[in-house]
Amino acid sequence: MNEKNIVESLKGGLVVSCQALEHEPLHSSYIMSKMALAAKLGGAAGIRANSYEDIVAIKQEVNLPVIGIVKRNFEDSSVFITATMTEVDEVVLAGAEIVALDATDRPRPNQQTLENFYREIRAKYPEVILMADVSTFKEGMNASRLGFDLIATTLSGYTEYTKNVHSPNIQLVEELAKRVDIPIMAEGGYWKGEDLQRAVLAGAHGCIVGSAITRPMDITRHFVDCLQTEGIKR
Repeated sequence: MNEKNIVESLKGGLVVSCQALEHEPLHSSYIMSKMALAAKLGGAAGIRANSYEDIVAIKQEVNLPVIGIVKRNFEDSSVFITATMTEVDEVVLAGAEIVALDATDRPRPNQQTLENFYREIRAKYPEVILMADVSTFKEGMNASRLGFDLIATTLSGYTEYTKNVHSPNIQLVEELAKRVDIPIMAEGGYWKGEDLQRAVLAGAHGCIVGSAITRPMDITRHFVDCLQTEGIKR
């Protein structure tokens, strides 16, 4: 599929984020590939995946568009989602159709600006589809100005200056959808079907859900917490 068709294929659909970090029991490219297959069989429109190894394994298992990222920690920055060209290279080489990266206002590794990073990527990979993971309306508007192909509300509630924002941030989806011409992907803290419906009605192009589907520890903790509420304790 070409760029337009790939983005269009996500419209009104669900992207399932299949990720497990090194400290989690399901950390395995094989397991993530099977998670992706299960998501496809369930009707997912796309997959979001972390690391070169996981993306390669998933691309061998399913033919859905993959939003690829590489999470890596840096001493000089709190930005860790596809933060430098090294990570972009890994995502592209792995075969992901879309490269997602942190597009927040936080200081980046090596003191590189987002604008310079964006230009560097476009110069090296002019055909790649770029998605901006943002946490605020201002960041979304800046991503649109720079020329990103998609914007996702992924990091709302996860940056230092949005910690008190309630998730899912459907208001951010609505505000951005009204002001920019590029697709907005609703992501971050979606646990209820009705919230996905509200996001689409607010203008989301599509929705991305991870923890509520593919992270058993978080799912278990969610239901355990439901049973620990004061109103039902015996």
